[in-house]
Amino acid sequence: MLLEGVDWRVGAGERWAVIGPNGAGKTTLMAVAGAVAHPSEGSASVLGTPLGAVDLRELRRGIGHVDATVASAFRPRATALEVALTGATATIVPRPERLSAADRARAPELLDRMGCGALQGRRFGTLSRGEQQRVLLARALMARPRLLLLDEPTAGLDLPGREMFLDRLHALADSEPGMATVQVSHHLEELAASVTHALLLRAGRVVAAGPAAEVLCDAPLSRCFDAPVRVVREGGRLLAVIDRSRPAPERP
Repeated sequence: MLLEGVDWRVGAGERWAVIGPNGAGKTTLMAVAGAVAHPSEGSASVLGTPLGAVDLRELRRGIGHVDATVASAFRPRATALEVALTGATATIVPRPERLSAADRARAPELLDRMGCGALQGRRFGTLSRGEQQRVLLARALMARPRLLLLDEPTAGLDLPGREMFLDRLHALADSEPGMATVQVSHHLEELAASVTHALLLRAGRVVAAGPAAEVLCDAPLSRCFDAPVRVVREGGRLLAVIDRSRPAPERP
């Protein structure tokens, strides 16, 4: 999906949600934000550096990434600790000769913070999906990224697995206050309670962007999904439902 007229800035410490239906342009936006793709028109800067002005491999070292599919890239027989350690070397296989003493100390600490301390020696392939995603979150934090991209990280998880992952993600607002995060999702209930800002996309265009309290509301979400959406708020979390008693929003 091509993006058109997207003007978006993510500041240090901000925690963005990117929401939109299938085909909205979320994947394209994340490719640019992750320094994987250049915009064909216009310009983009990541971590303060214009794309095209620096080695992208070096730029990506400051970006952590977790999605719903990356788990399949790792050897099932690798231990959870080995998978976490690959985050220090930006590889998918262990490279022990490139690890520092600080790396070896940081990986167990991060796994413990993710609730996976007891799983360090377990084979990655034997872990549940939820456990794997929390190990991968620890891996993404190994290089102390300034930007963390989460592309539907809880897709396919069961309810306990999803909630445990979101609890750990929410806690990063306190433990990593300067790190910016961008979480892509189709569903409001899959967003961490720590989200501060939101961007709504539809057909490659921005429907709304700004503070979460102003964007994740009935009217903007109804325009985004072309349906009468009602937002339910409970304990800092959100749920979107279709309100059949209301007419569909008028298209612009």
